[in-house]
Amino acid sequence: MRVFVTGATGFIGSAVVRDLLEAGHQVLGLARSDASASVLAETGAEVHRGGLDDLDSLRTGAEAADGVIHTAFVHDFTDFPAAVKTDRRAIETLGDALAGSGRPLVVTSGTSGLVPGEVATEESVPPAGAFSSLRFANEGVAVSYAALGVRPSVVRLPPSVHGEGDRGFVASMIDGARRTGTSVYCGDGSNRWAAVHRLDAARLFRLAVEKAPAGARLHGVGEEGVRVRDIAEVVGRHLGTPVTAVTPEEARERLGYVGGVLMQDTPASNERTRRELDWQPTRHGLIEDLEQGHYFKD
Repeated sequence: MRVFVTGATGFIGSAVVRDLLEAGHQVLGLARSDASASVLAETGAEVHRGGLDDLDSLRTGAEAADGVIHTAFVHDFTDFPAAVKTDRRAIETLGDALAGSGRPLVVTSGTSGLVPGEVATEESVPPAGAFSSLRFANEGVAVSYAALGVRPSVVRLPPSVHGEGDRGFVASMIDGARRTGTSVYCGDGSNRWAAVHRLDAARLFRLAVEKAPAGARLHGVGEEGVRVRDIAEVVGRHLGTPVTAVTPEEARERLGYVGGVLMQDTPASNERTRRELDWQPTRHGLIEDLEQGHYFKD
């Protein structure tokens, strides 16, 4: 299968590209810059120049492939609605290009905020008006293409997708601890983040493009929930800083938008995904990955 991958040089997308190639697929990867194109070519993938705001490049990339994996997203949490709008236009463009072909379209979403304080399942939907409903609406756009002759599926990722090169929420917690001299959590720290290793997530994207049924919502979750206090304690021990409980307001002052995530309780299940696609996460869990030390290298 020849697969067009957006975000092909990103933290998750680059792992997806490698997993596809190792499984014998061909990859056409979207690259915005010369540097990205060079990195992508070195992996053995074919380069397709363009970006999320270049709808023509998205259309021609999809038309030239047997399937599409869309991992790219504008991670600007200061204007999340604008990022979601860009994502929606990309999904619509990719879906239109595949319409009537029966080819797969795999898009990316998240598990955070689906059912705060409860274990989210693949059937979960966010409360009306919730912040998470913005991106959830894009899931509906993707799934709607099943009626137009596309095989769409959604891979929801947890708050922590971890591994070497991670620049997400856990890495931001570490940066904040370095900057302020204290590793923090909110309340008693018993709130949980679901987590997955990037290589396990990459394999799920590959399985989805190969065989996920039309309309499937999949949970790329390796661990149902890791206590945020446990994360903060590992960070404090590795950096030699105190570990302290803070209020939500103090968390935001110290960590910015990550402070808002710090208090979330967002566990998630992967039971249906594992059963339907025979996907078995095998890589390090988040705490074990932190203990490897690579997160704390200068």
